[in-house]
Amino acid sequence: MEKIQSRNNQGRVADAPSGHWVYRLLPRALWPYAQLARWDRPIGWWLLLWPCWWSAALAASAGAKPGAQLTDVMPSLWHLALFLVGAVAMRGAGCTYNDLVDRDIDDQVERTRSRPLPSGQVTPKQVIVFVFVQASIGLAVLLQFNWFAVALGTASLLVIAIYPFMKRITDWPQLVLGLAFSWGALMGWAAHFGRLELAPLLLYSGSILWVIGYDTIYAHQDKEDDALVGVRSTARLFGDKTKTWLIGLYGTALLFFGTAFALAEVPLPALAGLLAAGSHMIRQIRTLDIDDPDQCLKLFQSNSTVGWLIFLGLLGGGIWAVISPNF
Repeated sequence: MEKIQSRNNQGRVADAPSGHWVYRLLPRALWPYAQLARWDRPIGWWLLLWPCWWSAALAASAGAKPGAQLTDVMPSLWHLALFLVGAVAMRGAGCTYNDLVDRDIDDQVERTRSRPLPSGQVTPKQVIVFVFVQASIGLAVLLQFNWFAVALGTASLLVIAIYPFMKRITDWPQLVLGLAFSWGALMGWAAHFGRLELAPLLLYSGSILWVIGYDTIYAHQDKEDDALVGVRSTARLFGDKTKTWLIGLYGTALLFFGTAFALAEVPLPALAGLLAAGSHMIRQIRTLDIDDPDQCLKLFQSNSTVGWLIFLGLLGGGIWAVISPNF
């Protein structure tokens, strides 16, 4: 297999991993599409997926009492699978659309100028077709839910559509990203109950703050290039006060999550996952060096651990409700 190393003749993208299984599986002609959809960087769809799974688990374990049946407190496996497929498809569609809108900016940034569009590996017309193919998969997934969830999911398209333009007009593009990436915090509950309540709205609010925090860390990789080309971000806005902002963002996110758990009356052991997630967030803040791009990327990627901890905590709370009569 060709090494994916050079920009000009071997399809190398500077911020994409070499030797990924995607490149071993796909024919050479499809590599640019894998790079557009970020199939070689799963962290993005994991971060999009976590609010969906949190919400599904929150809804399933809401109000669970000792002696509950396992089937009553565990989220639907069918819904979890649908959210997984939808997250991969819509994250890919969003990234592809974002690359289409940002192709002129990407050509001026060292980390992104070798991406398929600015490097000429694909044409804008091909990219538009690819966006619609991925979005169609997302639509097929969405139509499996109840009509309230379908309408709610459709409403997210407006936020997705405007996000790529926000870095040009506001210092808070991460807020708009949070609105989009956290939408699943509403969807899991809506898919389960066919309505919304305050608990999922607070879960959504907390997730928005979490997204702003981790994407600020991510944006510190490009802050120098962003300043040169006029791209705005919370990384540039917060600057040396980033750690202070992260304390506020992550701390308030945890407060919203905890309040959502209380309102949903999930079993108390679910808080163990939330506490573990909080410890991980503290570690991120303590170790962060905003001038070390490699470390910023690693800390950003580590937020999938936060997702696992909160999700497993909710599952554990439901299981506790099932087995608690035995103690």
